[in-house]
Order: sequence, then structure tokens, then C-alpha cells
Amino acid sequence: MEQTSDITRQVALQINEMLSRVIAGQQPVIEQMIVAVIARGHALIEGVPGTAKTMLVKGLAICLGRDFARIQLTPDLMPSDIVGTYVFDMDSSTFNLRKGPIFTDFLLADEINRAPAKTQSALLEAMQERQVTIEGNTQKLSDDFILFATQNPIEYEGTYPLPEAQLDRFSLKIIIDYPSEAEEIQILQQHHHGFDDADLAAAGLEPIVTAQQLAECRQQVLGVEVTDEMMKYVADITRSTREHASLVLGCSPRASAHLLNVAKVVAAIRGRGFMTPDDVKDIAAPALRHRLLLRPEAEIDGLTSEDIISEILSTVPIPR
Repeated sequence: MEQTSDITRQVALQINEMLSRVIAGQQPVIEQMIVAVIARGHALIEGVPGTAKTMLVKGLAICLGRDFARIQLTPDLMPSDIVGTYVFDMDSSTFNLRKGPIFTDFLLADEINRAPAKTQSALLEAMQERQVTIEGNTQKLSDDFILFATQNPIEYEGTYPLPEAQLDRFSLKIIIDYPSEAEEIQILQQHHHGFDDADLAAAGLEPIVTAQQLAECRQQVLGVEVTDEMMKYVADITRSTREHASLVLGCSPRASAHLLNVAKVVAAIRGRGFMTPDDVKDIAAPALRHRLLLRPEAEIDGLTSEDIISEILSTVPIPR
């Protein structure tokens, strides 16, 4: 079987190497974020405060030469604070659009679950169609628009659960855990020598991937071969969630498409022109964990989405 170009693998390695200048460890997290970007998918990032969520997204934007904007979501934030509004210009006697922070390439929505439903809904159109409607007028967003939303896994007071329709639009839910002891010592050494996370350029971060290279990566992913048996394998995994006794809600057909797309990116990052069951298995948890709604009795028994996904992956027949 003919191998494709290694452009995607090379780009992933370059980004990983560059981000390692400011991020200690977190290799699976970095790879999953690269997967989301190449797949043009949105990512929900979950982790306690102080685990470098903002720095990861900002650093990734720098490496790719993409515009970056950050919004801090709060209960009193209005949709117009995100998408913008029309303002009357006294000089020209016309209404001009004052664009909101959503008009960027990479948008970091910090603590997305602190915004009420009305404000969260302002992001739905942007996530699905890369456009927003402001006072009846449709405005196109950047072709490279990707939403990175963060949430705190342990703080629930003053938060609003994300609706299932919005969760389903995230290609991946990325979990950032605490660093290991060695990685935390590395972080301390960086700060001891003057590292400033507000000035990533001083730490050596710079654009290393051009828009053309990113386009070539995406083109390579389109060419990744997927056999009929692999298509059925992906479908069997997602369809099994809909029949699982411990779930109220399983995965949608959109989840199947997202799982296929990100698994193809994983294959390309690993330098292959064809998708294997391991590519699917390795990205299944990030691609599906946020789409499953457990029954109350299953939660009481201590089951998690990851447990269900692991069980399904162990029971669905693997294509040979």
C-alpha cells in the first residue's frame, strides 16, 4: 500500500517540539489539540485552574501563525459581547458593525459553563456554520475559526451545564491532568529562570507552520484510506452507545463522522496513508466521552463515560 507524504507527521512533530519550550509534558493533550486543528474541529478542554489551558491554546496559535482571542465567560455576559453589535456613527449617519472577539481564528472561551444558555447559544451557529447572525445580518467568520472552550471539572456553583446539542458540536473533549513530579519540577525551574507565561515570544515561541502547510495536512487527511470494514468498525462503536443499558443518551451520527475524521488525522500524524483500529481506539475517548449521558443508577455505581467507552471497545469486533 502506497504511503502518503509525511507532511502531517512533520508538522505535528514541529509543533510538539516548539510547545515543549513552554509546556512540561502533556504530550497526549498536545497531540489531541493538533488533531482538533487539522480536523477543523472544536475542542472542550477540561482541567483544574493552573494547568496551562490558556497557554496551550495561545502557544498553538503562535506556532500556526493564527489570530488568537480570549473571552472570560461570566453569568452577566451577553451574546453581543461575543459576536458584536451595530453602533450608530454620528459622522456618517450609518450603523457600523463593531465586531466581537469571535471574529478571530482561534477563540478561547474560558469557563464556558459560567455563561447562561442565551449566551452559550451565540456560539452554536459559529461552531456549526462558521458564521454569526447579528441583528438579522449574517457575518462570515474566519475559515480557520476553531473554538477552544475550557471548564473546571470540580466547580459547579454558579455554572450552567452545557446543552447536549452544544456538546455534540465539539469534536474532542480533552482532559488536562496535573503534571508528574518531574514535570512540575521542570515548571519550577522554568519560572526560576524568569519564564513569563504572558510573554511566550520571549520563551522562543514563533510561527513555524504556514497556512499552506496546514492546508497540505488537511489535504493529506482527506486522502487517508478507510476500508469498508473500518467504516463499519466506527459505526459499530457509536451505535453500541445507543443500545448500552447504562446510558440515557448515546452518540449521534455527527459523533460517528467526528470520530472518523479525527481517527484519519491520527493516522496521518503517525505517517500512514490508511486508518487502523488502533487509530480509532486511541482517539475514541476524547471524541466520545462528552456525548454520553449516563443513567443516574450508573453514576451511583461509580461508572464513568470512559468506563463505558472502554467496555464497548473491548466488545466490538475488530476488523482484520
